[in-house]
Amino acid sequence: MQNTATIGAVQAAGRFIGYARASLEEREAQAQVLALHAEGCAVFYVEQGQNAWRNRPELARLLGAIQPGDTLMVTRLDRLARSTRDLLEIAEHIHATGAQLASLAEPWVSGNAAVLAVFAGIVAFERSLIVERTSLGREAAKARGVQFGAKPCLAEEQICLANQMIEQGSSVSEAASKLGVHRSTLYRALGRVKQPAC
Repeated sequence: MQNTATIGAVQAAGRFIGYARASLEEREAQAQVLALHAEGCAVFYVEQGQNAWRNRPELARLLGAIQPGDTLMVTRLDRLARSTRDLLEIAEHIHATGAQLASLAEPWVSGNAAVLAVFAGIVAFERSLIVERTSLGREAAKARGVQFGAKPCLAEEQICLANQMIEQGSSVSEAASKLGVHRSTLYRALGRVKQPAC
């Protein structure tokens, strides 16, 4: 079997196109290809090799070549996409092209335009849950005293020292140089800590 196999001539519309991708558990996609071939696929795009689960150049080629009337067939949806959002984007591209998506393990997908709406709703639901959980997590962390953002470059003692140096006639540039920071860093620190407890 070819590594990136295109079996059969790519000619008329209405083709059954098989897509197979090896995984960490299934190092070879041969079983997927056989199952898709048994379902009538004559054209195949196969991701092979160690990184097939991460890199998908054959999928990019397939999506560029798919035509109206074609049916993209997979053994399972997780061979095609890595997430619900990824699946929605691929399904929308296939639908916009005038082609169809079919899955052997999920027959309810095949040619069903309403499935796209369900996917879109699930993606929006997932996104809102993530936003809500992140927001609640940040609020809880703030309540526990966790400070977000970059760690200050200067400790309070260093800011006190800089203030003393400036009061004794040193310029901000000189004080920053002695503390080993840029002048703008010291300006920000002095602005953040108006009256350090020296």
